[in-house]
Amino acid sequence: MSIYITRKDIVFQPDSSRVIARFMFSSEERARQLITMILNLSQEQQKQELSNVLRKYARRHRNILKIFERHFHRLHTLLSSMDIDLKQLGTTEEMLIGSYFTMEYSIEAAAFFNPSIIDDPDQSRMGFGERRVILSFRATGEGHISSIVFRSAIIDGDNLITVEPPGRMLDSPAHVRNHVYKKKSFLAKLGEMQNLENAAYPVIEQKLTETFTYEELKRYVDETSKVIEMDEPCRIFLREMMWLASSHYEMDFSLDTDISERVIFPIADTEKRGIEDARFVKFIQGDNEPVYYATYTAYDGTSILPKILMTKDFYHFKVLPIHGEIAQNKGMALFPRKINGKYAMLCRIDGVNNYIAFSDNISVWRQATIIQSPQFPWEFVQIGNCGSPLETEAGWLVLTHGVGPMREYVLGASLFELDKPEKEIGRLSQPLLIPNRKEREGYVPNVVYSCGALIHNESLIIPYAMSDYASTYVVVDLKDLLKELTQNAGLAA
Repeated sequence: MSIYITRKDIVFQPDSSRVIARFMFSSEERARQLITMILNLSQEQQKQELSNVLRKYARRHRNILKIFERHFHRLHTLLSSMDIDLKQLGTTEEMLIGSYFTMEYSIEAAAFFNPSIIDDPDQSRMGFGERRVILSFRATGEGHISSIVFRSAIIDGDNLITVEPPGRMLDSPAHVRNHVYKKKSFLAKLGEMQNLENAAYPVIEQKLTETFTYEELKRYVDETSKVIEMDEPCRIFLREMMWLASSHYEMDFSLDTDISERVIFPIADTEKRGIEDARFVKFIQGDNEPVYYATYTAYDGTSILPKILMTKDFYHFKVLPIHGEIAQNKGMALFPRKINGKYAMLCRIDGVNNYIAFSDNISVWRQATIIQSPQFPWEFVQIGNCGSPLETEAGWLVLTHGVGPMREYVLGASLFELDKPEKEIGRLSQPLLIPNRKEREGYVPNVVYSCGALIHNESLIIPYAMSDYASTYVVVDLKDLLKELTQNAGLAA
């Protein structure tokens, strides 16, 4: 195999000093005890304690008093149940209570891996051959909770990536949870996900008002579960209702944040144990206006659920659930445009083979067709995509990961027809990239993995993770790769 490949020396390492301020709540009983002890302090003691907190932490966070205020507001229902008059509490008391329900969390202390790369919406003031890009990473901290983080960088004419120094004041978004749902459309979407023939449906259908919020739906579900006999179909139905509602939310980051300071941390119950392996793609709509999507896996500690993140500016994000019969597994990757009038998605619904699916609705995916099965020894265990397909004159270029003996992950590449992306043109018979001696050691040994690449200056830029710990990138000559894939047309299964 004669493909010119250049590994780069840059390494994206985890940095334990990068922290966010999370809401901390163990139990209602303990919270009541804690609040009582705080309010029993004298005013002078309260001022002194808050002053100590601010002295230690104000420089580590962007507007830490705003964070304390936000966390205090999350306790309003509990405070009211304790017969505490919120109007009588002073600012010092509110901020001090908020601080006791706040903890620092090092978002990337454990790992900084599974990157993807896309164009930055802002390409102003770029020199000849230069391009501003956004790198996304899966950052993992204590308890193996994963979030999405970003870095801004510039690729020059020699394919060297210069990463801008990351900001230090990390910021979680102020999210909108109280979406107002319309009964008719909500039930229609629910019907697309599952059978509505169960004892719970008519009860909750009667309870739902024409419009309702997440909190109101939660109350209706609790009430319904107490008045019917809860068999398995009812439990599944009510759980799916709550999942559908909790999966829709929006996030806004402050305009004074650097992109490296914006952290998409788990918000919904369905992702409380992590947001994994975001595959970002610049999607060109019918009006030629780009929108950025990322397919990712939400993990609640038991189940995984695929979701879609959408943004136009990386300040405002929408999260949508992906549902339908094939929305069951990791590794969904959206094509960068519609094909024959439909959205197209790569997926791996059986954990072994590569599939393609088409849909009129970006959130609903019903059927998939197998397009690749393991063919070579280095992919016998499974084959999957490594991000969204890249459009070339020769066809859709798809980076793949193959798993072979000793659970070694390697990168491969395949080519598919532009108008019929279910038809494979060619596939590399040997891995494009295998873990070398330095890349072999890490949290999960013997793994190289990517969530998305980019074509620049007739080269393929592939950021990739090294054994689920840190990341780097490699440059591949695009002409060499496409020539090899075209010559290997007879090897496609």
